[in-house]
Amino acid sequence: MENALEITGLCKQYEGFALEDVSFTLPCGCVMGLIGENGAGKSTTIKAILNLIHRDAGSIRVLGLDNIVDERAVKERIGVVLEDGCFLNTMNARQVDVLMGKAYQNWRSEQFFGFLKRFGIQPGKKIKDYSKGMRMKVNIAAAMSHGAELLLMDEPTSGLDPVVRDEVLDLFYDFMQDDGHSILLSSHITSDLDKIADYITFIHGGRVVLSEPRDTLLDTYGVLRCTADQMASLDPSAVRGKRVGAFGCEALVRRDGVPQGWPVEPVNIEQVMLFLTRGEDAK
Repeated sequence: MENALEITGLCKQYEGFALEDVSFTLPCGCVMGLIGENGAGKSTTIKAILNLIHRDAGSIRVLGLDNIVDERAVKERIGVVLEDGCFLNTMNARQVDVLMGKAYQNWRSEQFFGFLKRFGIQPGKKIKDYSKGMRMKVNIAAAMSHGAELLLMDEPTSGLDPVVRDEVLDLFYDFMQDDGHSILLSSHITSDLDKIADYITFIHGGRVVLSEPRDTLLDTYGVLRCTADQMASLDPSAVRGKRVGAFGCEALVRRDGVPQGWPVEPVNIEQVMLFLTRGEDAK
């Protein structure tokens, strides 16, 4: 099995919004950052993977299995963390342990409580009495305590302070020490993805704008600051997005499409996202 996740031609129509022909592939042993502004379709895509919504078209294979035909087998092998949590706030961690033990054949209580001890979480306290960071850690601990091979994470670091975010990312690093593990991480905190992602898939307006290895993306593109005349002289195919101001222009450009000697600065994921969503259409 080469791919942890294969999405082909996924479509879902809502009033005022649609996922249109969403396709991307997450290789086994890799972390993919799923980025896009709020309402772009990230959560809808994850819900489709989990078969929580009825899709209009397309196919989804998870760990080599059809996510509908083999739904029970798929869900046994994946861990899920949603931004709003997966458990009732009136539950405590001991009750989460009982619930998960009934839901998963390979549930590992010892591992779950080991995570809680590592996090300094009191298992008898109700989830509503935890901080947001602790609630998220309980959810992540549960997702990682039944032998999951693929983690699906929908904004797991949203609203967390930098220290807690680093602790969460450390958990993902630990998880990825097994070559058979993979993560799909939806996030608008692109600095987290700069640290951990192997691939980036960018969804904008329900469509995939790009999906490629992070290093390839950052090596291929850069930021050019230049005059309007210089911008006009560039091959339009080298410019993915641009902003024109009173004092000059800046653009997301393909490095190989810019004349040698022109100052092209390194780019990060956030800049790519901003240029492709807020920059002028370069086409």
